[in-house]
Amino acid sequence: MADLYPLLLIPEFDERPWGTRDLAPIYSKVVGKNPIGESWLTGEECRVANGPLSGQKLRDLAAKYGADLIGEAAQVPNRFPLLIKFLFPRDKLSVQVHPDDAAAREIGQPCGKTECWYVYKAMPGAQIALGLKDGVTRDQLRRGIEEKRAEDLVNWIDIHTGEMIYVEAGTVHAIGPGSILVETQQTSDTTYRLYDYGRPRELHIENGLKVTKEHTRAGKVAPMQDGDITRVIAAPNFIVEKISLREPQHFVSPSDGKRTVRILVGLEGGGVVQSPGSQPVTFTKGEAVVIPAAITEFELRPQWTLDFMRMSLPLTDVPVPETTLV
Repeated sequence: MADLYPLLLIPEFDERPWGTRDLAPIYSKVVGKNPIGESWLTGEECRVANGPLSGQKLRDLAAKYGADLIGEAAQVPNRFPLLIKFLFPRDKLSVQVHPDDAAAREIGQPCGKTECWYVYKAMPGAQIALGLKDGVTRDQLRRGIEEKRAEDLVNWIDIHTGEMIYVEAGTVHAIGPGSILVETQQTSDTTYRLYDYGRPRELHIENGLKVTKEHTRAGKVAPMQDGDITRVIAAPNFIVEKISLREPQHFVSPSDGKRTVRILVGLEGGGVVQSPGSQPVTFTKGEAVVIPAAITEFELRPQWTLDFMRMSLPLTDVPVPETTLV
């Protein structure tokens, strides 16, 4: 559609007890009065910052423009398919689990929540918990929750800057302090909190145990390099690439088959996006630009240098990636 163009979105900052007041080096300003755990870049309530659609919510634009915005590869029509966040854990996140698509539909939700985490920065000793230890059953996890030792029943693994972690729905998981993560996930906020280290927050033990899988394919994913583009993960629900630009580059979408929305997320430096007939839009670290599926070509000009991530939907069937827990 002629009235769609690259959309710069205003991040939404989400307060969490495990978050921090210091969002550097992603953001320089202090937001609100309480610790910030997450910056939502493509939340359905995020608003457009540029052009004629300025002020409109992503939710409403997806409903209005449908495939011209999100593409035919989207699992749910007229709903923005990918939620991108920065995570800022200063303390441990709860031990939690998300439903898969089938379990989500049983409770009236359009999709489940499979996600992945790109480790933007990790301090020495930073860890995540991913899946149950070998031999641990749901019944044993229930007892561990009752006996306040659930965190001892999950795999805690070290993480390092530049790694990608795949978190298949149904995987019991947690995030420790000391990292900044870029999360790409199905658009869902259905989270079942199983254990929260004594913090006074609601738990969802029965619902969580119901969707917990004792064995999943979660783990670290090895990247694939193709020139300046690093495909850090290809999975059934998303493709995430890391790109470094030192000179302008022209991007063209495939001319046949399905279309997909593309999301550009600044990691370092800044850049200017322009598509034919549209005004240029500048984005920098911590910001996201949505390239509608109807836009088949655009130019990206780095301002000196630009490191960014590009998220999209797979246009063909993609298997679950191979993973490791080391």
